[in-house]
Amino acid sequence: MIDHLKIVLAQLNPLVGDIKGNIAKLRDARAEAKRSGADLLVSSELSITGYPPEDLVLRKAFMNMVKEAVTELAGDTEDGGPGLIVGTPWCDDGKLQNAALLLDEGKIVARRYKHELPNYGVFDEARIFDSGPLVGPVAFRGVRLGIMLCEDMWFEDVSETLTESGAQILIVLNGSPYESDKEDVRLNFAVARVTETGLPLVYVNQVGGQDELVFDGGSFVLDGDRSLRVQAACWQEALCTSDWSISTDGRWHCADGERVPDIKGLEAVYRAMLVGLRDYVDKNGFPGVIIGMSGGIDSAVSAVLAVDALGADRVRCVRMPSRYSSTHSLNDAEACADLLGARCDTIPIEDAHGAFESMLSESFAGHDSNEAEENI
Repeated sequence: MIDHLKIVLAQLNPLVGDIKGNIAKLRDARAEAKRSGADLLVSSELSITGYPPEDLVLRKAFMNMVKEAVTELAGDTEDGGPGLIVGTPWCDDGKLQNAALLLDEGKIVARRYKHELPNYGVFDEARIFDSGPLVGPVAFRGVRLGIMLCEDMWFEDVSETLTESGAQILIVLNGSPYESDKEDVRLNFAVARVTETGLPLVYVNQVGGQDELVFDGGSFVLDGDRSLRVQAACWQEALCTSDWSISTDGRWHCADGERVPDIKGLEAVYRAMLVGLRDYVDKNGFPGVIIGMSGGIDSAVSAVLAVDALGADRVRCVRMPSRYSSTHSLNDAEACADLLGARCDTIPIEDAHGAFESMLSESFAGHDSNEAEENI
């Protein structure tokens, strides 16, 4: 039986549907983990496909690609390097599952399926996946790992079953999107599970934007005494190493490692907007953004966000003067673009505005000119 273990938390930014790209990220992460002498690399929920994959997993061709990719990735572990725990959709006995697969010795060693399927807010997993059973831990090189997937940690049933079945370390794969103070909520639930079970807990979350969702990362490790041993940086990809040893009483303990402080408050909100915008543009293949500049605070803040997220060379500011545009508003718009180093074009819209007024003349007849005309 081994008495030391090195687990790497792979906090990555996957792209939904890009199986090849996501596999490449995992391979790069594993290669780095191998160089550091790691035994195990743990990724986030559905890291093979990106999260949330939605109806892609209902396509047979897509799931065939998933199976092929996982088989290839499992083959990599035949080299004797780190094992892998990856999140992926998986078909088993006619059921579609949200799965965590343990890959080692060139094959899929074990499969565990998400039991608690969220069906509220932005989540509709119950529509897509089948709920997995309550089962025991998996054996990895002499250590019994209790694997959970995201929502499983929010309830005590799964961790209780794993503990009663002999788990020594709890491993949680997550696709947990950001909201204000969410990191404290996650930590509180993790502390509750550690308190109930007495077991240490490894929490791996993804990072990055996916359409209207944004993920902050913030992966961490809690020891069995509830102390925070490892904390990954928020809002960026990271590989965090955790070093483990077993005590004379048979309990595993994590040594103190890197702990990057949380980003909280308005700075966290701003980071969320930056990451969400950057990934929305990049993951959809857009060359950049165009922002209509009014000279007011709304467009100025939008331009600042865009430049901070993408760089000035990918932001094009446009002034659109009409009869309602004041000189100082036009000057302010140009000054804002200049300060940001962004291109600023001027496209007069008076002719277009006049055409719309003509079209609406009957509807506007008998009414004084007001904000309706200004906002056409």
